[in-house]
Amino acid sequence: QVHLVESGGGLVQVGGSLKLSCKASGGSLNNYVAAWFRQAPGKEREFVAGIGWSGQGIRYADSVKGRFTIFRNKAEDAVYLRMSSLTPEDTAVYSCARGGSYTDYVSLNSNAGYADWGRGTQVTVSS
Repeated sequence: QVHLVESGGGLVQVGGSLKLSCKASGGSLNNYVAAWFRQAPGKEREFVAGIGWSGQGIRYADSVKGRFTIFRNKAEDAVYLRMSSLTPEDTAVYSCARGGSYTDYVSLNSNAGYADWGRGTQVTVSS
C-alpha cells in the first residue's frame, strides 16, 4: 500500500515562502494525479492545487493563484508545492493526495478521486 509523506512545512512570517514536498513509499506518484489540500482549524478541507500525471492539467484554487506553484519531478518521483507571498489565511495543515492514474484530470473534490493521503505538514504564517 502506498504511503505518502509530506515535508517542508513550518513557521514563516507574512510575505515569506515555503516549499512543500510529497513523496511516496510502497508505490509511486509518477503515473498519478497528485494534489495538495489544506485544512485550517475549524474549517473544511479545501483544494489548493493539483497536477496531472503528465504534468499537464494543473489547477489552482482561486485563493492561491499567482502565489503557489505545483510541479513534479519524475526523476525524484515527487510532487512539490512552492508557496510565496504567504498570509495568515494560508495557515493550515497541508496534505498530499494521490488521484487517478494516467490521467490529467484533476478533481477539486477531496471526496472524489483521491484514494491515498498523507498525514500532512503544518504551515503557520505569523503576522
